[in-house]
Amino acid sequence: MNRTVRIFLLVTIAGILPLGVANRAQETASGWEPFEQLLGDWVGEGGGQPGQGGGEFSFHLDLQKRVLVRKSYADYPAANGRPAFRHDDLMVMYRESENSAVKALYLDSEGHVIHYSVKVSADQKTIEFISDVLPSTPTYRLTYLMTGGNTLNIKFESAPPGKPDAFSTYIEAKAKRK
Repeated sequence: MNRTVRIFLLVTIAGILPLGVANRAQETASGWEPFEQLLGDWVGEGGGQPGQGGGEFSFHLDLQKRVLVRKSYADYPAANGRPAFRHDDLMVMYRESENSAVKALYLDSEGHVIHYSVKVSADQKTIEFISDVLPSTPTYRLTYLMTGGNTLNIKFESAPPGKPDAFSTYIEAKAKRK
């Protein structure tokens, strides 16, 4: 190769390399790194006792990695004269701007709408969703605790209106990655 062609190739490659590095960094640094351990499809473990349900959920990035979407369902068997039923819900996690805290909007098949603030522990093993405190409305806390690379514990708690820190457990469950 003559010297002019080599210099042209060197300049071209030098100009392209930063673009490739920047693109890869943008793909992985979507701002959802603390939540990556939740990504994928999950199935509830255990259950089988009267009144206990089973179900599945998933966490997937959507809208070009602008939101993290959780879809979930639980099937509950008939118990104590109540017929079997299915519960479906959807939660969309988002940021109002690139530097703002993560928030979440929860909607379900029973008509509940819950607005959450989201906290991630320093070790990134615990992700906690705390509902907005509103007068005459219960406060909710949903916690995911990573117990291994493919297992986690889930706890859903509620506190009565006017006592936003007086949580009692409503549901506890374990899940494993599919």
